[in-house]
Amino acid sequence: MRASRLVSILLLLQTRGRMTAQDLAERLEVSVRTIYRDVESLHSAGIPLYGDAGPRGGYQLLDGYRTRLTGLTTDEAESLFLAGLPGPAAELGLGAVVTAAQLKLMAALPIELRDRAGRIQERFHLDAPTWYRDPEPVTHLPAVADAVWNERPIQVRYRRWKAPQEVQRRLEPYGLVIKAGRWYLVACSGTDVRTYRVSQILDLHPLPGRFARPGDFDLTAYWQAYLAEFEERLRWGEAVVRLSPRGVERLELLMTPGVVAAARATATTDGEGWTRVTVPIESIEHALGEFLRLGTDVEVLSPAELRDGLAATVAELAGRYGR
Repeated sequence: MRASRLVSILLLLQTRGRMTAQDLAERLEVSVRTIYRDVESLHSAGIPLYGDAGPRGGYQLLDGYRTRLTGLTTDEAESLFLAGLPGPAAELGLGAVVTAAQLKLMAALPIELRDRAGRIQERFHLDAPTWYRDPEPVTHLPAVADAVWNERPIQVRYRRWKAPQEVQRRLEPYGLVIKAGRWYLVACSGTDVRTYRVSQILDLHPLPGRFARPGDFDLTAYWQAYLAEFEERLRWGEAVVRLSPRGVERLELLMTPGVVAAARATATTDGEGWTRVTVPIESIEHALGEFLRLGTDVEVLSPAELRDGLAATVAELAGRYGR
């Protein structure tokens, strides 16, 4: 641990130039006194490191000195694909590893490329999760990731939406996917490859032995096909609705891209300034909740079950609040 911290101090000073003991302590999450001891150790090892006191002071390497301790460890190299996703990296237990890998890469770059990489990091930030949702608990994610990486089967107790809600499954994990901040496991159960939400895994037990992952399995291709099939399943039927001008704007903010695209393709304006559109719906129950979000800016024309459901809900609400 201490040896790794000494290397990190060298790399920080090499990439950032002068840094105070307080800066180093905050960056490495240790006390200032620990930094003082580490600097003394580096001095004793012959590292050309000097410090200046005062407001503009700090520690700095002698001009021209560059450490060659920039080799990536195996874990750091494997973590590079998560370098732009600090949240998922932390969930996988690789947050510190990603930071160390980035630091070593920065130290190895020529000064002009290092400056450019620094500007990119300062100006662009990827926040993968969607709005208005708290992070899902993914207690078993590290164990799932380990099983994926080492091709080891697992036994899970899984909660699903249909009855029976809790099931036991023996899985052969093929890969992990993060979509809108949620983790999904792609795994083989029996003879079928299926998708499981990691947050719905209630218990997990590693099983002995290993499985043979199919050599021709393409995780990206599987996921694209799964998304296409999933979106097709959602198209249970269609609804014809009228939208006020404000309703058109709100629909684009509240509905899924598929609904928005269908609305744009079928939009016609009537004499009252409202827009008539035809959009796909997943089910009557789901559509009822979705259109209620638009309030008085929407009128459902068909199907009759959806229109009746909205009318009954609005009547019940009016009666409740009327009292």
